[in-house]
Amino acid sequence: MSLVKLTIKGISYSQTQNGAYALILNEVDGERNLPIVIGAFEAQSIAIALEKEIKPPRPLTHDLFKSFADRFDIVVKQVIIHKLVDGVFFSSIICERDKIEEIIDARTSDAIALAIRFNAPIFTYKNILDKAGIYLNMNSSDKDNEDEDGDEALSTPETFGIESEKNINPGDFSHYTIEELYAKLDEAVQNEDYEKAAKIRDEISRKES
Repeated sequence: MSLVKLTIKGISYSQTQNGAYALILNEVDGERNLPIVIGAFEAQSIAIALEKEIKPPRPLTHDLFKSFADRFDIVVKQVIIHKLVDGVFFSSIICERDKIEEIIDARTSDAIALAIRFNAPIFTYKNILDKAGIYLNMNSSDKDNEDEDGDEALSTPETFGIESEKNINPGDFSHYTIEELYAKLDEAVQNEDYEKAAKIRDEISRKES
């Protein structure tokens, strides 16, 4: 299976679930995006790592891991989101020490928080992106007075609770047809409600499987 390189597009606050955030990953050589619902602590850790000027007074858990790894010459080479089961993403951290490579299982949010700190690339498999990726139309030139806020919904979170890397239970959309779900997916994307888009996407995948 071929790997697809991803970059971090931003973090959006969940509009339907308190304390949850949607981490948006974008494929480097394409237009698809991969929304992953994460908890507040992980969102904070990722946001702080992205904002190089922000330095917490005491090390966060992921900063502590980075310091520990540096002390013992452990390098994170890459992160791979390798599986998607029932809306949950599974990831592996590829590490190296003394030219010996190890693969460590990790939650996706933790893996990405560490990847940022090690400047390590993030990958997923093409079949996962085919199944869970969505297109975000960020071009506002074709709209009349719509989406004036642009990417502001992806700004750094200001308040942060409880981890959940599971895409929200798609049961609320189970009574819609495939055509209606695709229409609602487009609507959610236009409104930059990526957490809802991930929820609808999972229901579409369930119906089409």
